[in-house]
Amino acid sequence: MADSSFDIVSKIDRQEADNALNQARKEVEQRYDFKGTDSSIEWSGESILIKANSEERAKAVLDVFQTKLIKRGISLKSLESGEPTASGKEYRIVSTLKEGISQENAKKIGKLIRDEAPKSVKSQIQGDELRVQSKSRDDLQEVIRILKAADLDVDLQFINYR
Repeated sequence: MADSSFDIVSKIDRQEADNALNQARKEVEQRYDFKGTDSSIEWSGESILIKANSEERAKAVLDVFQTKLIKRGISLKSLESGEPTASGKEYRIVSTLKEGISQENAKKIGKLIRDEAPKSVKSQIQGDELRVQSKSRDDLQEVIRILKAADLDVDLQFINYR
């Protein structure tokens, strides 16, 4: 019997992220407490640029964006935001959406699988994702359960379950 396997990845649906950003931009434009504050949120290449006339307003815009991401099913673990920085008369926050599993996190996940999963399970790093294999599908489901319960600082999805 052939081995069963699945891949562990960390990906973001770009369309959903774009929708969340557009919803946040509309809310910032319409909300009364943002009127006349020159607050904005927009794409700046691959990153997200938040501008406002005060540090608190910039953080409030970031909070609105985070709320929209959650409603769209995107984990906040994939959002990396900097601190508000003063730029002339405005404050800016630069945020990025992380995709892929770094080598450091892949090694942590591999070690977790070796330590806690059934012994028949093997994992290997393939670029920015991991492939997990075993003869038993029940063992693979146990690995998924272990990884979901673990408090990792990366958002994981499980794909290509065969």
